[in-house]
Amino acid sequence: MQKENQICKFAPADRLSGVSEYYFSKKLKEVAQMNAEGKNVISLGIGSPDMPPSDETIKTLCDNAWNANGHGYQPYVGVPELRQGFSNWYQRWYGVELNPETEIQPLIGSKEGILHVTLAFVNPGEQVLVPNPGYPTYTSLSKILGAEVVFYNLKEENGWMPDFEELEQMDLSRVKLMWTNYPGMPTGANATPELYEKLVNFARSKGIIIVNDNPYSFILNDKPLSILSVPGAKECCIEFNSMSKSHNMPGWRIGMLASNAEFVQWILKVKSNIDSGMFRAMQLAAAKALEADADWYEGNNKNYRNRRHLAGEIMNVLGCKYDEKQVGMFLWGKIPESCTDVEELTEKVLHQARVFITPGFIFGSNGARFIRLSLCCKEDKLAEALERIKAMK
Repeated sequence: MQKENQICKFAPADRLSGVSEYYFSKKLKEVAQMNAEGKNVISLGIGSPDMPPSDETIKTLCDNAWNANGHGYQPYVGVPELRQGFSNWYQRWYGVELNPETEIQPLIGSKEGILHVTLAFVNPGEQVLVPNPGYPTYTSLSKILGAEVVFYNLKEENGWMPDFEELEQMDLSRVKLMWTNYPGMPTGANATPELYEKLVNFARSKGIIIVNDNPYSFILNDKPLSILSVPGAKECCIEFNSMSKSHNMPGWRIGMLASNAEFVQWILKVKSNIDSGMFRAMQLAAAKALEADADWYEGNNKNYRNRRHLAGEIMNVLGCKYDEKQVGMFLWGKIPESCTDVEELTEKVLHQARVFITPGFIFGSNGARFIRLSLCCKEDKLAEALERIKAMK
């Protein structure tokens, strides 16, 4: 006699209970459905550069892809050419000396680095300081890995800088890491040497490791800065950088971190047990991209300046106020008092003007009355988005 088929019930791991699907993952499905219905949505949502890397970068990729010996597994520490390329880049643009053999770790994008650093330094139940507003992945990955997230405020009245007096009043006894991100996403607040000095001093006095996420320093920014330029910073700081934003290579998934040799070795222990090295031809092409001169960066920024002007006009039409001193590839604006809720505005713009813009609440409670516009959109599309929004009822 055959037994009846029994339906097994499964449940996800407990760690998923504290996180939800990434906002853009969900929202872009809705946008895709609207496009499938012929609504032709213009997306000013995510920050995915739509311009190509340099011609030399692409040529290097193609030439090396033909190398029959270049398709095998690559070193976990990255090829020497890429590590040296990052070292030269840091010396040239940030004035920071890094040992390419011991103080640099290439990454499959800096998002991967958030995972590796948290696993290397934070035990379950220990705490991490996360900016509010800030990149949502600092929060979600920390929760997935069992760390306790403690938010610290970034506020408009303080120029979106940490309030060190407020931090001093907090119980920091279980805090292992502090995530910082300058130039800031989503706020566009720029770093200063004084800010980095304060952060390094804070790290030393509290025994906390500062992890500075620094992918935007070449976008609409006259003077790129690194926290590692502060004397002694390598002893207590880790810095991420990325090819995605600075060199128009988001789909390549090439980033890096830099710190002292011991920290890098601890992180390598994690990385080497999770993934492998990147395709050799991509690493060599990335090393070539890092050789770009000032004219290449200026050409990139010329496009961003034109787009930024149009984004500013969109902000004005929506009645949003923004700081002209912002840098990076987004524009962050405060919604008018007449709006009761930011999502009321973003949903109206999406469904009436068919333009997708990002509500600031996804970056934290301090972003609840702000919107973010991405500059990763061609000028003609930005101009069309402007006209559509002007025509809204």
